Formats: sequence, C-alpha cells, structure tokens
Amino acid sequence: MLTQRQSGVLLHPTSLPGEQAIGSLGPEAYDFVDTLLAAGQSVWQLLPLGPIGYGNCPYSSFSAFAGSPLLINLSRLITAGDLRRSDLPTSHHTVDTADYAAAAQRQFPVLRLAHKNFTRRGTQTRKDKFDQFCNDQSYWLDDYALFESLREYYPEQSWQQWPQDIRQRIPAAVQEWTETLEDNINLHKYLQFVFFEQWRALKEYANSRGIEIFGDLPIFVAEDSADVWTNRELFYLDDADQATLVAGVPPDYFSSTGQRWGNPLYRWDKMAEDNYSWWLKRFRWNLELFDFLRVDHFRGFSSCWAIPATEATAENGSWIDIPGEQLFTLLQNELGNSLPLVAEDLGILTEDVITLRDKFSLPGMKILLFAFDSDADNPYLPENINANAVIYTGTHDNNTTIGWWQGLDNDGQQRVRNFLQTSCDDMPWALIETAMSSAANLAIIPLQDILSLPASSRMNIPGTATGNWQWRYHSGAISTAIMNRLKNMSHLYGRNLCIPAEMPPRS
Repeated sequence: MLTQRQSGVLLHPTSLPGEQAIGSLGPEAYDFVDTLLAAGQSVWQLLPLGPIGYGNCPYSSFSAFAGSPLLINLSRLITAGDLRRSDLPTSHHTVDTADYAAAAQRQFPVLRLAHKNFTRRGTQTRKDKFDQFCNDQSYWLDDYALFESLREYYPEQSWQQWPQDIRQRIPAAVQEWTETLEDNINLHKYLQFVFFEQWRALKEYANSRGIEIFGDLPIFVAEDSADVWTNRELFYLDDADQATLVAGVPPDYFSSTGQRWGNPLYRWDKMAEDNYSWWLKRFRWNLELFDFLRVDHFRGFSSCWAIPATEATAENGSWIDIPGEQLFTLLQNELGNSLPLVAEDLGILTEDVITLRDKFSLPGMKILLFAFDSDADNPYLPENINANAVIYTGTHDNNTTIGWWQGLDNDGQQRVRNFLQTSCDDMPWALIETAMSSAANLAIIPLQDILSLPASSRMNIPGTATGNWQWRYHSGAISTAIMNRLKNMSHLYGRNLCIPAEMPPRS
C-alpha cells in the first residue's frame, strides 16, 4: 500500500482550537489542513470519529458506523441555513481542554433547534440530499437512530435493561417504538446527515490539497452499542443478552493480571454464514470516509484472548483462533489486492500474526519510544525497519517525546544517545528527524511532539479511566518557524508533498 515516502501529523479533531467546547469540523479544521500544506505534510491521521461512550474514549463508541454529533461545527449550520448567528451558545470554555460535558450541554439544544429549522424551512435540494443519505445508509442508520432515541427514553440504562420485547427486537415492538419516537429518530438521522456532510466537505478539501486522511478502525465494539443490540446473534451473549466472553490481553510484563477490556467477543462462526457481511459493510463504509485505515489490535484477527465475563481480571482466559485470512481475502476480492490498511501490530507478536500481516502485505507500526530499552535486535530501532511500515515517535497512547525523555534516568538517556549517535540536546526534534530519516515509507509525528510539549499534553494514559482525551492546542501555536522546520526536514528525507496544480477554495 505504501508506495512512496510520505510524512504526516497525528491529531484528533477534538484537539483543534476553536469557539466550541471541543474541537470540531469547522474553520479550525480547514486551517489545520492549510497548516499541513504549508508544512509540506501529506497525511493527517486521526482517532475514531464515532459517538463517544464511557470516559469520552473514541475507542468506546455507541456505533461502529455513526459519527460523533459533538464534532459538528455549529457555525457551518448557519451557512447551511439551519441556524442563525444569534442561536449559537456563548463560548466560555478553557481553550487547552476539551470539555465533553460542556459540549453536550451547550450543543445539543442548538442542534435540536437546527433540526427543527431544517424540517420547517430547509431547501428542497437539501431535503432531497437528506432523504438520499437516509436511504443509502439505512442498513445502519435506522437502527442507530432508534437505539439513540431509546437511550434517551431510558436514561442511565444499557439496552440490556430495556423491556424484553424491544431489547430482543421483536418486530412489533420495533415498529411501535419507531412510531412513538419518530421525531427523535428523525433528529438523530439529521445529526448523522450533518456530521457526514461536514466530514465529506473537509475530506474533499484536504484531498484537493494533496493531503490524505488516515483513519482508525477499532477491532471491537462496545457492549452498550447499536451494533451489539442490532446483531445479538453475532456476539457471545446469554439468554439475558449479557456478554459471556469478553476481550482483553493476558498477563504480561506490564500487568500481572492482564487487561480485561470487556468488549463482547464476536461469534465468527455466525459471521461466516453470510460471508462476514457486517465486517465488509464496516470496512466499505470506513474506506469511503478515509483514504486508508489503521486496524486496531490487528493480532485479534489471527487469535484473541477470550475471557469469561464472570472473571474480574484477564488471568483466566484462553486463546481462540480467528478466521482473519478468510476475511481479508474477501476484502481483497472486493477492494483489490493492495488493501488500504495499516496493521496495529504493537506488543508481543506470535508467528501467526506476522504471517497474516505479511500474507496481505500490510504495513506495520514502529514506535521509536519503544526502541531503546533492549538490544540491537529491537524491532523498533530505525536500522531494523523496512519500507513497508509506518514509523512514529509515539502514538496517542504514549507519553510525549519530551515527557518520555525527561522520565529517563541518566543511563537511559545515554543509551538513546549511543543508539542515535547524537547528543539529543534538541529533543524532541532529534527523534522526529530519526523518524523522518528512517526507511519507513510513512512517518507520522503527533502534534504534541512537533510543538515540543511536556507529559501534561499527552492524549491518553492506558489503564486510567479519567483525565484522558482532553488535550487541545492553542490557536497560533504552530508558528511559521515550526512549519518551515518540518517542511525542510520532510524535503531533506524525500517525503515530499505533491501539491495539486489547482486547489478549489473552501466551501
């Protein structure tokens, strides 16, 4: 898939600056595309864009297909004709923190008003586009909109606590609730229409400037999600619709009890009965939205750690084989031999995982922050990396490079100097240059590293439930000097952005 040398930046849209309580798909997102262009970067990588669930985590979503309404930019709804300037809430958030509670509190009343205005006075052309969207996406949108409406009708309850007839989707109950909650269902369909309207416009703008969008596909879905409720037969659930087998990883060097993630495991035997149509729809839809995708926890497509749901930790699980080869073969038949996928293959890899990755020529991920804690055979060291890889200083789950460097003792810092054969006085740029100069065809740098930010600016600390996903950068923080430095470094190492001859203006 990676056929030329490129470089890009990792930044989730919630981290964009702006007038709303979290970053959005508004002017600041377009400004960031312009910044990437000025800095000579050709890839923007982001985290999953779905409706966030517990802990505001983008990897725990209520839907594998929907977009997050919190990312909708309200100002663009003025341009669309659904709002007036006077309808917008007053901004009084802290610019360097994404405040999800404030975003929901301030935005949803305005979004309800926008839907009402759209229903009453929207142009026929736009209403036709809405109807077309609802028709095209009905295979997931109808159930998702009903699911969200029921969640609001039964607040603080998971779908397993709903009345049995609707919990188990008895057709008469589905029809009755669809009629009862019609107005709210239409609201949630409108929110999805607007989200994807704004997302597609942003992606088209980025692509028109030679910038590709690198998305993220979590392997598992949340138990309390429209996906599990709609497809109960595809998951390990008991008669009360509670998960019986859940996902995680076994005990290892980092945790004596392993990690119990709690996502219900897939019934791959049931999925095989219709040639994995749920997965094919999911990949197909995501590849409409992104130019290529990071496949999270790739090893879970070869074998996964199955934990009885009654277990409090991940200790007493077992490995089960997964028919990933069959799935990716079907994807190749549909999408072509060169799948636009990147395997998140971090951690301890067994031979079966490597074989699956290499059979489909999928690039893997290399993290420089992992490179210096062992010997010369460390697979993350630059000299051990080949072209078919994506190299990072770190990811959303890592400390910032400055935070990592400052956390090393003297011996650890000296080990890094010895490996890199440099003084490392200019951290994090010494590590950024190491990534840029590597053989990997794609180098991705988190914006926090480009801005030389400390540990307090990291996006996520795995294993912690609160305080994550909150970082935002300040408007104006990306100076011309920083853009030029990044551009010159990309150019020096042959990671050139091909600028289109014609670039249409912003919509």
